[in-house]
Amino acid sequence: MSIFANMKKNIQMVDVVGQYKHIQDEINNAILKILNKGDFINGAIVKEFAHNLASFLNVNHVIPCANGTDAIQVALMSLDLKAGDEVITTPFTFVATAEVIALLGLKPIFVDINLKTFNLDAHQIEAAITDKTKCIIPVHLFGQGAEMEKIMSIAEKHNLYVIEDNAQAIGAEYHFSNNTSKKLGTIGHIGTTSFYPSKNLGAYGDAGAIFTNDDEIAFKIKEIVNHGSSNKYHYSRVGVNSRLDSIQAAILNIKLKHLENYNLARQKVAQFYNNELKNNPYISIPQISNFSTHVYHQYTLLVNDRDNLQKHLKEKDIPSGIYYPIPLHLHQPYLTSNLSLKNSEKAAKSVLSLPIHTEMNKEELKFICNSINKFYK
Repeated sequence: MSIFANMKKNIQMVDVVGQYKHIQDEINNAILKILNKGDFINGAIVKEFAHNLASFLNVNHVIPCANGTDAIQVALMSLDLKAGDEVITTPFTFVATAEVIALLGLKPIFVDINLKTFNLDAHQIEAAITDKTKCIIPVHLFGQGAEMEKIMSIAEKHNLYVIEDNAQAIGAEYHFSNNTSKKLGTIGHIGTTSFYPSKNLGAYGDAGAIFTNDDEIAFKIKEIVNHGSSNKYHYSRVGVNSRLDSIQAAILNIKLKHLENYNLARQKVAQFYNNELKNNPYISIPQISNFSTHVYHQYTLLVNDRDNLQKHLKEKDIPSGIYYPIPLHLHQPYLTSNLSLKNSEKAAKSVLSLPIHTEMNKEELKFICNSINKFYK
């Protein structure tokens, strides 16, 4: 009998339970401490986590919030933009990025992606800038950075804000041409992230955070996430209710200590996939840029005959994902007439993400790769 016979049924796209079991005593004790103390909202642990994350990222301010979508919305609110102002972003990402732009009465302007990295093509941005453009939101998709050095140069030239959507690449580093480096999310005027459970640094519920080195912006953000108030029952601006629960902060504070090892484990999984799949002529493995490390929130291929391959994998109980099947500019709320973004549209028809998480073993990986390679024979 094959060594894969019993194993293959257990392959998971993400294994948050397996990861939890390695740190369950720490996690359980931290949760019990919060329960016994009773400071569930804005407790001391929220401030401790914010401080530790700021140290990890080497950024002046980290403001926790309720989720990654709120993080982008609050970041935009802090810039005091006006209805009808334009925000340049990518159409090849989760809807939250464009959703909050539209929700605030702003206009998302979509620029195509680089098909090798799936990130916003910085070389196409300037052509999309008008006198209404006020902000650029690059998304560091799947775990590696957009071309931030060029994006920041364009932003400075045109007096634009930059908000980095770093929900998928926390811990990755950007390497500048002057041989310096920064963590992704700390290069633009504001960075945002999500701690959704499947993220590289995941909570056990919804959670998010906002980063900045700008003291004035940080002050605004702190007020906005707390109903527009920094002094109880005194409201300086329109805000929202977007505070991080203490229990989630306690969990994240523990997992932050393991983040670099978690990212390393994902990189090892990606390297295994690369070695096994790189010679398959029907597959393009993920391309790594020369300016960013890759922490592989997703391991995403470009493949031929994507739908049949996915069906083949499903028959073998191998999960996979399509991120994302339809670019945002083709969805009804964001539909832009006569806008053709060929790379985003091609990617949507060809991408396939394979299981990747910190608990994967070589037997699982070998089984997945063999199954893919056999499909094309």
